[in-house]
Amino acid sequence: MPQESEIRVGLAGYGTAGEFFHAPLIAATPGLRLAAVVTGDPERAARVRRTHPGADVLASADDLPGRCDVVVIASPNRTHVPLARAALEAGLPVVVDKPLAGSAAQARDLVRLAAERGLMLTVFQNRRWDGDFLTIRRLLPELGAIHRLESRFERWRPVPKGGWREMGDADEIGGVLYDLGSHLVDQALQLLGPVSAVYAEADARRPGVRSDDDAFVALTHVSGARSHLWMSAVAGRLGPRFRVLGSRGAYVKSGLDPQEACLRAGERPDGTARADGPAWGVEPPDRWGELGVEGDSRAVPTEPGAYQEFYAGVVACLRDGAPPPVDPCDAVASLAVLEAARRSAESGSTVALPAVTS
Repeated sequence: MPQESEIRVGLAGYGTAGEFFHAPLIAATPGLRLAAVVTGDPERAARVRRTHPGADVLASADDLPGRCDVVVIASPNRTHVPLARAALEAGLPVVVDKPLAGSAAQARDLVRLAAERGLMLTVFQNRRWDGDFLTIRRLLPELGAIHRLESRFERWRPVPKGGWREMGDADEIGGVLYDLGSHLVDQALQLLGPVSAVYAEADARRPGVRSDDDAFVALTHVSGARSHLWMSAVAGRLGPRFRVLGSRGAYVKSGLDPQEACLRAGERPDGTARADGPAWGVEPPDRWGELGVEGDSRAVPTEPGAYQEFYAGVVACLRDGAPPPVDPCDAVASLAVLEAARRSAESGSTVALPAVTS
């Protein structure tokens, strides 16, 4: 990996993930240069040329080798495994948007291939850098032993948007369980550790939708703690984003981290296109969560969100040999939980989960 020149990034996919998350964060990261973007859509290609004029627009990911030093895969979920495997076999380190694969076995194979080639493989779990999640980490000593984590990603979208996430079959790896659930399960495992049992419910509530758009997952962690996770596109009233119950008190937080909205509005962590207002990732006091017990609680400042830390970690890994910002073995563990959740939802029973090894 070049030590002096910028690291050239090849981005495969310019849908929502590529355009609003990966491309702007790459462009805002010192040491990285968005060198090429793969898209076959003429309108998206025009937006690439307008927003990232220094990047080549390519019709196929097959054209990335030789044009970049690292590949970022932000294409539809069903393409994650073949594109990641092709990049690794071409000798290129890889960032893959979540979910890494459709199964833990597929993810484990990619981890093994990357290790054999001595190449970085990491997964874009940006929600580890949500301000509310960082706040929970900061508050752990005050919360005491966590006995229950309640976590939600809920939306009100009564009319389907269409596309593979909602209308595709199982091979598309769509639906809220693998989409939003990838974040919620990852956060639960980061906070409370491995899982021994999974119970889940998953339904397609809206007419014409083939993938699950409303799901609930209950995890029993090896420690004895429990996680209750909700993900939905049909929630007419939203529950709190987090309710964390500990032996010393509780933390309750509503509302989503502001970084996604900022990225969609064309803002970036380096200040590009930002209007006057709070610094990147900072929430105003009226959005802060509360810490305490019934009748005795106080608002606590939300930690600034920091999605930029993910790609800063990619640079540190490629240049300095630091660990990847997200260990791909964590994705294997999360996918094992998601697979168990799918089986539980289909059978209506609790699924025991053996220890996951890489």
